[in-house]
Amino acid sequence: MELRQLEYFQMASRLRNITRAAKRLRVSQPNITVAIKKLESELGIQLFDRSQKQLSLTPEGSVFLSRVEVALRCLNDALLEVNDFKKLQKGIIKIGIPPMMGAFLFPKIFSGFQSQHPGLDVLLFEEGSISIRDMLDRDELDFGIVITSNASPSLNVLPMSRSQLVVCVPSSSPLADKDKISNRDIANSNLILMKEGSYLRQILQERLRSLNIAPNVVLESGQVTTIKGLVAHGVGIAFLLDFISNDSPNTCSIPLEDPIFVDIGLAWKKDRYVSKAADAFIEFCESMNNSIMDK
Repeated sequence: MELRQLEYFQMASRLRNITRAAKRLRVSQPNITVAIKKLESELGIQLFDRSQKQLSLTPEGSVFLSRVEVALRCLNDALLEVNDFKKLQKGIIKIGIPPMMGAFLFPKIFSGFQSQHPGLDVLLFEEGSISIRDMLDRDELDFGIVITSNASPSLNVLPMSRSQLVVCVPSSSPLADKDKISNRDIANSNLILMKEGSYLRQILQERLRSLNIAPNVVLESGQVTTIKGLVAHGVGIAFLLDFISNDSPNTCSIPLEDPIFVDIGLAWKKDRYVSKAADAFIEFCESMNNSIMDK
């Protein structure tokens, strides 16, 4: 039994698809197929039920996966501990950032951290805040910069800032002259929303449902610059964090009549081993805690 067989089995189990697992692991599909079949042969059991369209675990496969997850996590922690002896000369930190924060928040963090620790590599994953929380739970990320409202008790959270959700409207719109955006204004407008997986979208949808407002969503995008461009051209209005929407050409940022505030913070899993590289990143973020959102 080889380590790569267990890794291939774990990823195929998570994604329930051999092709996607191969893409994630950057290997060929036949490599994973052969490795899993060999693993099944060595164990003398069938790990996957292949009679369905979607790959699914057999009862035996589910039991084996639970043990494999623990074994691989322990092995990964052991490798991280050994790597600590390199005294931060090498290391990789995987960080998840929501698209709404990535282009505006992360460059400041990355440039400052890299200047202090040039030997450490930072891998950035742009996902929605909800998806990032799930990736942290699955040990696929070291950190996530997320909206911390209702964060899982399994996560440590370092608060960074509190921001307000504002409405980004075209400068040419009659709404641009208003001091506050009312619920009626929202109900009568075309909306541009972030894609599914965004916690801000979830908050907004919950608010609209509570007000019995059926939103007229004309477009969805995962890119903030695209959303701001659509607003500037009069396609609709959008909901962005205040520090992102300010000073956008041909748009105005107006608070909601009933304001929505969100807390932003650095999150990481409590029961996961914190390497020296990861600990250095926590310390750096703590040092920036009072100034990270100045702009």
